Amino acid sequence: MTARLVPPDPAFTTQSEAVVWEALCTQLDDDCVLMANLRLVGDGGDHEIDLMALIPDAGIVVIEVKGATVSQDAQGQWQVRSKEGTRRIDPAGQLARGKYALREFIEADPRWGRTRVRWGHALVIPYTAVDDDFATPELPRSIIHGRDDLPRLADRLRAQLRQQETGHRVPKDRDIEDLLTIWRGRRHVEASIVAEAEEREATNNAQLTQEQAMLLRVTRLLNRVDIRGGAGSGKTVLALTQAKELTRGSGTEGRPSQRVALLCYSLGLATYLQREVDVVKRKHRPAYVGTFHGLGRLWGAPDGDRDDSPFWEEELPALMLELAQGLPEKEKFDAIVVDEAQDFATSWWAPLLAALRDPDEGGLYIYSDEKQRLFERFGRPPIELVPLVLDHNLRNTKQIAGAFEPLAPARMRQLGGDGPEVTFIPTTADEAVDVADDQVDQLLDAGWEPRHVALITTQSRHPQQIELTEHRGQEGYWASFWDADEVFYGNVLGCKGMERRAVVLCINSDATARAAERLYVGMSRATDQLVVVGDPAWVREVGGYEVARKLGLP
Repeated sequence: MTARLVPPDPAFTTQSEAVVWEALCTQLDDDCVLMANLRLVGDGGDHEIDLMALIPDAGIVVIEVKGATVSQDAQGQWQVRSKEGTRRIDPAGQLARGKYALREFIEADPRWGRTRVRWGHALVIPYTAVDDDFATPELPRSIIHGRDDLPRLADRLRAQLRQQETGHRVPKDRDIEDLLTIWRGRRHVEASIVAEAEEREATNNAQLTQEQAMLLRVTRLLNRVDIRGGAGSGKTVLALTQAKELTRGSGTEGRPSQRVALLCYSLGLATYLQREVDVVKRKHRPAYVGTFHGLGRLWGAPDGDRDDSPFWEEELPALMLELAQGLPEKEKFDAIVVDEAQDFATSWWAPLLAALRDPDEGGLYIYSDEKQRLFERFGRPPIELVPLVLDHNLRNTKQIAGAFEPLAPARMRQLGGDGPEVTFIPTTADEAVDVADDQVDQLLDAGWEPRHVALITTQSRHPQQIELTEHRGQEGYWASFWDADEVFYGNVLGCKGMERRAVVLCINSDATARAAERLYVGMSRATDQLVVVGDPAWVREVGGYEVARKLGLP
């Protein structure tokens, strides 16, 4: 018997609030809702409500918790004594103001549109004994609950609400759900979620800028480098920055501008890179930004069927090698930067090296994470590269980074800040999509904007992704990633290097081929909030004990 908790794991400023919360968590029935740390700003001032219990067939009760030693003097003035000293309080007035402000807030919303339900308020002083015959005009004994009342606090709250002769009806399940929807969906709640994410992102970007500057200073003296790092280490941002810096050059340091190609495998990532370079001055843009196969088309190679592996991995690279060897000098490159290089086949490197103006000394900078190798192809450049390792995560919250860390190529320093706990929703592979859709709705109700939310599948594509691709084509589909009014629906195979703040990872596959890599990529796409939906047995088998433990699985 456990009430629904909002939020599931609140942080309290005092131990007394935590004590009352724990008592009600275990005492309230599972059809009840227990809420904590409600903040409300209205015309009447700012209100902070410690707890609120929503009890079907009884009422809604606003709860104020006072710790330390609470007493009332001969003049009826309440006071609380702690190690900081004694101060006066007005618990009755504070409770009434908070209750009425919250009730008006809910009833003013057009989604309520019904008669008033029963509201009450209660004072809980968990460290202070209250005599049975205690009573004041503002706080009768039924409304104040002391130390000895704590073991039966839920029953006392329910009885208090049922005894009130308010003339208002008791709430039903629908009233409870609508109240939650109104509270979650109001602008001030949404703003707080987004604001926290904005602050984390600003902090992370400042740290990443420092890391970029340090790494780029090192690589200025090197022409051929292999930068390796796990998810969240900023590889894509660094690759993009390096390509722009090489293009721009620096006359003060004697570094001329270079003709640069910035490459990747994924069309989605290529779209992101192109959007990023489009906003800089034309003379600072790399000469080519896009996919490896797009470079072949630029040289005159034919397009092919996306399902024709022999063409992409054998015929096209051989043709691109011939085309690269015949390129005019002005169309070749001084340097090539490759992001997500673990996706490249062995046969793809020869045409790239042939496209360098200086095949022996020309720049080659590759960024990779072997644990994100999702395709059954392997290959590395056939030349010596200086390895550099990124050992920190600056993108994901510590909660998310900690959850996927056992799947990462190496232990990384988690520098991304604190955020919500990772949530796991158990279900079967067949039902995972429907359950994941429900979780998307809950994220939106909690205040995330559609542009912040993505649903990512591990196997078959979501019906929404299929529909968008059929109607808009591949380029139109990927353009939807930046649509502020739309949730993004993707698959782990195409989402490397691309993130959203709130992600529902939908494990809709029973397969285990490269399953650990899919789980790793999918979990790491969320920067601030992650919900994983899937079969617990699959997660245990694929992710191992540590991942299962961090997701809260037994």
